[in-house]
Amino acid sequence: LFLAAGCGEDPRYSAQTQYLGGVYGNAPAGPPQDSVSYWDGDSASGKPSITISLREQRAYFYKSGVLVGVSQLSTGREGLNTPYGHFSIIQKDQNHVSSLFGDYVDEAGNVVKPNVDITKDPKPPGTHFKGTPMPFFMRIVSGTGLHAGYLPGYPASHGCIRMPEFMAENFFKSVSLGTPVTITN
Repeated sequence: LFLAAGCGEDPRYSAQTQYLGGVYGNAPAGPPQDSVSYWDGDSASGKPSITISLREQRAYFYKSGVLVGVSQLSTGREGLNTPYGHFSIIQKDQNHVSSLFGDYVDEAGNVVKPNVDITKDPKPPGTHFKGTPMPFFMRIVSGTGLHAGYLPGYPASHGCIRMPEFMAENFFKSVSLGTPVTITN
């Protein structure tokens, strides 16, 4: 949920299409190519689990203890760190939209103020809030989840765990509520 705002001062965090890495528009230039992510879990059976390494910026997906997928990540940036510990999937929402981070847009849908945090950024007159899409959202704790999003090659989120869309989709379809998620530093 909580990822695309509060970073308007930094040009690396501009515009929804950059945040989503081309999910809803042209892919941004500059981020490293993903030579890490793969998925071999479709034919595997067994109980799923996820281990996330904040240091490596990687997620490891297991079925019955056998590694079936690895994903490149972007986790919480300094000051908005992704929590570490033992969690489980407590919500799944394929078409989740942030209720805190997004853009202020005018009546025609034009972005007036991008990358806002509604708890901090005042709403300009004549605008309304449009939350940032977070496809294939898997919540692990209030304010934090795994979902498709932009991967600049370093921790850059508001605490969520971003991954490539194809990996978020595979993780999403392979987990259920209660799937264990371990986050290590």
